[in-house]
Amino acid sequence: MCFRTLRRRISVTGYTPVAGCAHPNVDSSMDLNDASPERAPTTRAGYVALLGFPNAGKSSLLNRLLDQKLSIVTPFPQTTRERVVGIDTSDGVQMIFVDTPGLVDPRYLLHETMLHAALAAIPDADVLLLLVDATQSPPLDQTGLLAPVLSRKGAVVAVINKIDVATANNVARVREWADEQGFQSSVEVSALEGSGVESLREVVANLLPISPYFYPPEEISSQPVRFFVAEFVRETIFELYKEEIPYSVAVRIEEYREAATPVYIRATIFVERQSQKGILIGSGGTSIRQLGQMSRQKIEAFIGSPVYLDLWIKVLSKWRRDPTSLKHLGYSLPSSEG
Repeated sequence: MCFRTLRRRISVTGYTPVAGCAHPNVDSSMDLNDASPERAPTTRAGYVALLGFPNAGKSSLLNRLLDQKLSIVTPFPQTTRERVVGIDTSDGVQMIFVDTPGLVDPRYLLHETMLHAALAAIPDADVLLLLVDATQSPPLDQTGLLAPVLSRKGAVVAVINKIDVATANNVARVREWADEQGFQSSVEVSALEGSGVESLREVVANLLPISPYFYPPEEISSQPVRFFVAEFVRETIFELYKEEIPYSVAVRIEEYREAATPVYIRATIFVERQSQKGILIGSGGTSIRQLGQMSRQKIEAFIGSPVYLDLWIKVLSKWRRDPTSLKHLGYSLPSSEG
């Protein structure tokens, strides 16, 4: 069974195919877009990866493109830790968007997994969207993190974001930088307000190959509901707690009983130190209750059903630097992917 959110659905398979591969639940005999061996497909479909430095607005843009919140958004950098897949099918075009962690110079192993997740999306993408913050100076890339993007032979579109708050002079400087890179195209947008987003969609649609759909038209993600539930809890931690706490936690869904009424969800929040556990709980448990209430409201709005959210907190010392702990929490280490 798939959970329905608004007019579309989320897969519970957890499968994320690479570009050009068929969905495992789609039999070759299934007619996703009325194409047959005797007739070439008239639809377009492909993978669109969103890359950029932290806080460039990748997650906000993904949500705007999907007209639905899939990727969590906070004012803080490095909120996104894993790739988030969102699927939009309309007007004969299926765009499979892949939001990625911000390009960071790694300081510990978790950062390395985040950078690997971002860079690994490049070869699988039919179109790359490089987001550039128009409120900042053009990226100098002193660390070389943009090299795989700038050297890519396939389609790259520079997305100049935050034009609603950037000065005209800054936008012009970033536009000039984008022109110098020789990208396929550049589009100026405001992911927050939505201006320029439809123009971006048209540019992307024209760059995607003619192809049958990879997914049924009503599907909005190839990732399981559990993934998004954990992300909503983590987003709420960013909203309620300060300093190092949000960066020191990981969330894992231990149990998800869909048949229960309300839906029963048991989640464990992992922290690195005992003192962080005390901060999360708060005096008399007030903080953890607020965290549970706010997270539950987001999850209920997302899945469209009442939820009983059971939160637990455990200490997992130095998990961000430990490969065994990271694997335990579901992160894919660079060395573990061939």
